[in-house]
Amino acid sequence: MNQVGFPLLSLLLILPLAGAVAVICVPRQRVQLVKGIALGTTLLVLVLSLPLYFAFDAQAPGYQFEERSAWVASLDISYHVGVDGISMFLVLLTTLLSALAVLSSWRAITEQVKEYMALMLVMETAMLGVFVSLDLFLFYVFWEGSLIPMALLIGRWGGERRVYAAVKFFLFTLAGSALMLVASIVLYLQGGSSDLPQLLSQLSSPGGQLAYGLQGWLFAAFALAFAVKVPLFPLHTWLPAAHVEAPTAGSVLLAGVLLKMGAYGYLRFAIPLFPDVLPTFAPWLSILALIGIIYGALVALAQEDIKSLVAYSSVAHMGFVVLGIFALTPQSVSGSVLQMVNHGLSTGALFLLVGFLYERRHTRRLSEYGGIWVKVPVLGTLFIITALSSVGLPGLNGFVGEFTILLGTYQVNAAYAAVATFGIVLAAWYLLTAVRRTFFGPFNRANEGLTDMTPRELAIMLPLGILFFVIGLFPNLFFQKANPSVEALVMQTTQTAVVSQGRVVQ
Repeated sequence: MNQVGFPLLSLLLILPLAGAVAVICVPRQRVQLVKGIALGTTLLVLVLSLPLYFAFDAQAPGYQFEERSAWVASLDISYHVGVDGISMFLVLLTTLLSALAVLSSWRAITEQVKEYMALMLVMETAMLGVFVSLDLFLFYVFWEGSLIPMALLIGRWGGERRVYAAVKFFLFTLAGSALMLVASIVLYLQGGSSDLPQLLSQLSSPGGQLAYGLQGWLFAAFALAFAVKVPLFPLHTWLPAAHVEAPTAGSVLLAGVLLKMGAYGYLRFAIPLFPDVLPTFAPWLSILALIGIIYGALVALAQEDIKSLVAYSSVAHMGFVVLGIFALTPQSVSGSVLQMVNHGLSTGALFLLVGFLYERRHTRRLSEYGGIWVKVPVLGTLFIITALSSVGLPGLNGFVGEFTILLGTYQVNAAYAAVATFGIVLAAWYLLTAVRRTFFGPFNRANEGLTDMTPRELAIMLPLGILFFVIGLFPNLFFQKANPSVEALVMQTTQTAVVSQGRVVQ
């Protein structure tokens, strides 16, 4: 099943689109049916994605669940999809968060529900497509396909400054995507194919390597597009506005999935395709990641809006992911892949909890809360567990990812690891401060009418809370699947770079 047989990946891509069409066909007044179709579709996609983990053979080389057919045959552009130990976990993260995002919108979205749910389903297909595409142009189609639904979700169902946030998000991402498209076309013309495995084979063969200067320009174009999406400092300025103005479900998917697309792009395309220039670019990208870690934490510490605080925390946490990627050791890259999943779970959960509070009080200002533990002890307990997960408390998921990144980075540059460790201290400072100001201290009488979590909200948070502990206590459930793919990537990249440098010396 994990090879060409059953077209599981295509089914995962088609089902959300079919659900979107079904939603559009339902009469507008039948709101509950619209919600039921959207939720049922995302739950079905989630269940069907589980075999990706259980049937995945970590010892088998190459991609699995692979499908390939001609798309634009005259140009040798194909519909080519597959997963390895890196992308498989991001697909599972996407299917889980998509279902929880739809469920979290059950009461929060009251206007144009049909259009909202259709966009959520279309975006799920686009996000999944990014992680399974093995053709440059297919990847680009799905990459752009995720941009439009998110911009519309922010611009129509967001906060007071939603149009500004949507336009800024759209322009920043579109500018980066344009560079990636140009680089993809040049790479296609040079390599004669847009198929990723074929390109890698061609570029690593004798006489097939790209000139060092061309590699530099192409890497820069890809890296800039991915840096906008991550987002790396100083290209992060679209993120806080988009997060703060987006509806809760939009923030969950933006933080949980869309940011990972940039980091994944480095691992899938930029690093393996242009290994010769990594020694030149990696230190600069690592420094930008470190700046993002410290800057994001310090700005988060100064926030009065709790959703803005969580948004800036994403800048810091994604800095850890990029730092581990460009340390380019097996430990650091494995830690980065795990931390992508961890950040999606923990930060997605924080946005959900903030959304639950906002639905009750219609304010996100920390000064409006205080002492509400007595009213919402269950919500408060889950908020504390989620904050500790995000900080990296041993026993929870965040610790394993951050520790592995720091361990791998230390082997390359101890100073980088030391600066990043200070970022963990700052993360504990701003998140625990937010917990204290929200749930403890003098009770604000304006919160007298607060009620604790509903069964629906508990159902949303339960799978996330379980995964915090499962990953934290049993990390080998992740590493045994991901490590072979990560080690193959690091080895292939390192060997290709060494061979190329040898030819240059000769």
